[in-house]
Amino acid sequence: MATIRFGFGRLNFLLLKRRSFLLLKLIAVVFAVLLFCEFLIYYLVIFQCNWPKVKTSAYHSEQETHETVLKAMFLADTHLLGEIRGHWLDKLRREWQMERAFQTALWLLQPEVVFILGDIFDEGKWSSSQAWADDVARFQKMFRHPPHVQLKVVAGNHDIGFHYQMDTYRIKRFDKVFNPEMLFSWKGINFVMVNSVALEGDGCNICSEAEAELVKISHKLNCSREVNGLISDQKQRASHCKNGQLRPASAPVLLQHFPLYRRSDANCSGEDAAPPEERSVPFKERYDVLSREASQKLLWWLQPRLVLSGHTHSACEVLHGPGVPELSVPSFSWRNRHNPSFIMGSMTPTKHALAKCYLPLEDTVLITYCGAAGFLVVIILVDLGLLASPFLLGCKLLRKFKTV
Repeated sequence: MATIRFGFGRLNFLLLKRRSFLLLKLIAVVFAVLLFCEFLIYYLVIFQCNWPKVKTSAYHSEQETHETVLKAMFLADTHLLGEIRGHWLDKLRREWQMERAFQTALWLLQPEVVFILGDIFDEGKWSSSQAWADDVARFQKMFRHPPHVQLKVVAGNHDIGFHYQMDTYRIKRFDKVFNPEMLFSWKGINFVMVNSVALEGDGCNICSEAEAELVKISHKLNCSREVNGLISDQKQRASHCKNGQLRPASAPVLLQHFPLYRRSDANCSGEDAAPPEERSVPFKERYDVLSREASQKLLWWLQPRLVLSGHTHSACEVLHGPGVPELSVPSFSWRNRHNPSFIMGSMTPTKHALAKCYLPLEDTVLITYCGAAGFLVVIILVDLGLLASPFLLGCKLLRKFKTV
């Protein structure tokens, strides 16, 4: 009887040991897959991105070029979900993706300034005070950044509402959190950040104030160009330009949420452009793009050298007027597209170079998880004896092949 008990005890011990080893294998596979899909994949993908080089004149030394180049990151349409339309699983998945992508990009690429081109939130246009505070707290956690990196934001229609929803309360609430500057200058480069929702052109109070501020900015930029282009005695006669107003004498970079007017995305191409069936659909003025009139005013007042916008969630490159390029920045979130990206800009007071940095594909992560799940099922079935070990099966086939 004692021998039988000892045999059963040994059998239970071996069975427990086997099950423990199986559990360790399963835990190791799950941990490795989670580590890859939730952390390492972002480093592997973003590590391949490089800052574009600005073409400089032959007489500029490398030292001068290095000192004047500003590294700027541009992203758009993060659409942090709110309490109404945001399912908890959707929030968790997509916001983790954006947080890991942003933090990895900061660590690997070391930008000096980051611009987000509107629609930071998905429900800012109708969220309550408490919901707004919760969304802001999540944004500040996801897009945290070191003190030496500046984060600049422009308003989008989902942040303050379309023109018919926009009011002073929503704008002040947004401004209180992000303190947006309409004219931001750094390293001799001017950035004009426009609330494009307010460019309706119907004479409303908010629209009139926005246009008046743009006229002032236009005056400041023109003064800087004039004064820097005049000799000393002529500068004294330029009394309408006060020294306090002077900015760097460089054509500005225009940043806004709505794109400037274009008929459609028919001339857009690339893997992150709108789907082919949507490209020829006409855009609606003041909804999909700015009106013709507002677009012409911005180009006339500001005379920008480059325009960057968001809103469409897809990429597009177009030329306006006398060859002013505009780049529509795709959405940064998996919720809006399976291949999100952001723009890297190397900028000097007179030149710029842009490059696109893609984030990991959502399909790649899902396929990896599915493959891992299948692998775990195989491990369990082999351990239970319900499936022959692929290794042993391969060895048997190899022996048969050799005997033949």
